[in-house]
Amino acid sequence: MSLALEKAQEAFDAGEVPVGAVLLSPSGKIYSDRNRTREWSLPHAHAEHLVISEAAADLGDWRLEGCILYSTLEPCLMCAGLAVLARIPRIIYGAWDKRFGAFGSVTDVLSMVGLNHYPSAFGGCRAEESSALLKLFFRTHGR
Repeated sequence: MSLALEKAQEAFDAGEVPVGAVLLSPSGKIYSDRNRTREWSLPHAHAEHLVISEAAADLGDWRLEGCILYSTLEPCLMCAGLAVLARIPRIIYGAWDKRFGAFGSVTDVLSMVGLNHYPSAFGGCRAEESSALLKLFFRTHGR
């Protein structure tokens, strides 16, 4: 989570919503990135989406079984859905997202019936640090 927080700080410094994500492969390879929606003018350029896409391309498989996804913020519905589709078995996140969170805050993808994969998701890992950075961003950037 330390690396994800570093990436969130990079996002903050770049004027992006400060979210960082890390994907750890079973071999120990690490993929990390930050939000880039403003930089790239792409609504899907969320940190989680970027690390999942990079890992799948690098590993040559869309199934990321055995990987662990870390994010400084509870994934949104798009990123949670992508993690489910990629078969990521474990998701660990920091702050809860009361506006867009898809692991219990706004909706819960884990309660959807009929999915072929249900990851385990745990929130609250270094939540205070993640939340403080987000609050500072929205206070100073007014978005």
